[in-house]
Amino acid sequence: MKLFDLTGKVSLVTGGNGGIGLGMARGLAQAGAAVAVAGRQAGKSATAVKELEALGARAMAVEVDVRKEASCRAMVQAVVERFGRLDILVNNAGTNIRKRPEEYTLDEWHTVLDTNLTSAFMCSHAAYPHMVRAGGGKIINIGSMMSIFGAPFTAPYAASKGGIVQMTKAMATAWARENIQVNAVLPGWIDTDLTRKAREQVAGLHDKVVARTPAGRWGSPEDHAGIAVFLASAGSDFVTGTAIPVDGGYSVQGV
Repeated sequence: MKLFDLTGKVSLVTGGNGGIGLGMARGLAQAGAAVAVAGRQAGKSATAVKELEALGARAMAVEVDVRKEASCRAMVQAVVERFGRLDILVNNAGTNIRKRPEEYTLDEWHTVLDTNLTSAFMCSHAAYPHMVRAGGGKIINIGSMMSIFGAPFTAPYAASKGGIVQMTKAMATAWARENIQVNAVLPGWIDTDLTRKAREQVAGLHDKVVARTPAGRWGSPEDHAGIAVFLASAGSDFVTGTAIPVDGGYSVQGV
């Protein structure tokens, strides 16, 4: 359907060289968008670019440290110089450090907050004028189930992801009249490198997740391709400020 056709659009996905970010990048590529994947590992990004090009997309890799403002601005500028515009930004870069609250150092707290939340602000700030120039745009911020629930080992992560939801609402209300829609996606328990480490660190996590998830399985990065296309397309032009779970029903399961 033309409503979900992204031909001619340019997208940028931070942390787009693996996991949920690459799953979204694949969806955007298949819908016709040019895709820039940004990350710290050049080799991993190069592999992702080859995969996206094999899907028929124009693609590029950008090295970035999302905790540094100058790097975020240089990343956006590189994409605009290569493709001529920027229509879609997916703020997906993230990290986690799992400890009880009293065990964190302040440096660890800042590492998680700066990577997950402050980076999304800086990248959106850098993208904003280019989207205004293009007549509108789409920003997709990646939250988490920890935007909704609490867990004893996620204090800075939960704070960052809760902040993502509230920042999304603020940006949505600020930029709606400039035809920029800002929404959040809240992934459930997804099979990625980050959650594989969680399963090693949290006893019984795998079985608990499967038992609580009505779909009866962990999610995959590919489960996020469709929501990325929807929120990046004209199909969501009157949808803004939302936080949409992609979790197999985890967040609505009562017991």
